[in-house]
Amino acid sequence: MIQTTALTYSIQHKAILEPINLTVHPGELLVVLGPNGAGKSTLLKLLTGETTACGGDLSINSLPLQTLTAVQMAMLRAVMPQHSQVSFSYTALEVIALGMLSHQKNSRSYELMEEVMGLTETREFAYRQMEELSGGEKQRVHLARVLLQIWEDKPNPRYLFLDEPTSSMDIAQQHQVLKLVQKVKHKNIGVLAIVHDLNLAAQYADKVLLLNKGRALHYGPRLEVMTSQKLTEVFDHPISVINHPLYAQDIIITSETRVQQQEKQFKYASIKTA
Repeated sequence: MIQTTALTYSIQHKAILEPINLTVHPGELLVVLGPNGAGKSTLLKLLTGETTACGGDLSINSLPLQTLTAVQMAMLRAVMPQHSQVSFSYTALEVIALGMLSHQKNSRSYELMEEVMGLTETREFAYRQMEELSGGEKQRVHLARVLLQIWEDKPNPRYLFLDEPTSSMDIAQQHQVLKLVQKVKHKNIGVLAIVHDLNLAAQYADKVLLLNKGRALHYGPRLEVMTSQKLTEVFDHPISVINHPLYAQDIIITSETRVQQQEKQFKYASIKTA
């Protein structure tokens, strides 16, 4: 598992992330939620080794992060950032194939690539140039690339980090990706994803971390964390959690409270009569 103890990060003595304790277990989807500027992307960079923490401990499969080489890290975890730029004229297939660079010799790399492309539905535009693809298609290509990187079956757990993986996708594609993540978990892979859609998080997350202003306000199983009170506190906006009338899941509704609506109506009426 990935484990942090009192992990912190500061810039010029200003705390960006206050001490955070969390674990990412294989077979689990941990979703990080929070308003803009909460520290979500900073946390992701610390966990993936892109940025060095200012304090605390971070280990992957009981190994301190700082003791791992770049090659070892590539075999243990894959990262899909929010924006991935391709500066050269590559086809989608060539970008996906980059995921094979971390594979061991004599592996089934090409078979694995075919499997991943089928799961992400990227075969249909495999030979098109990346600049010709839509935003959602590009995201699926990069998802296929990072999945291929850790798709080999290995005894040691691997980890997948996703930063807003569905931001450019339509509703059907969003659910397709999150359902695919459910399959990923069964390959001894732990997943941490930054998500903005609260309903997607409510439907697919196993655990949730609520961040605000660099502080981990709530962390634990989804049903315990994603409550009306806690979400309203973190996002500073009225949020209601209700039961779906047809399915065994919650619906997240963001709206003004009745008191706020009455206050607005009163102010509007006062202006009209003035």
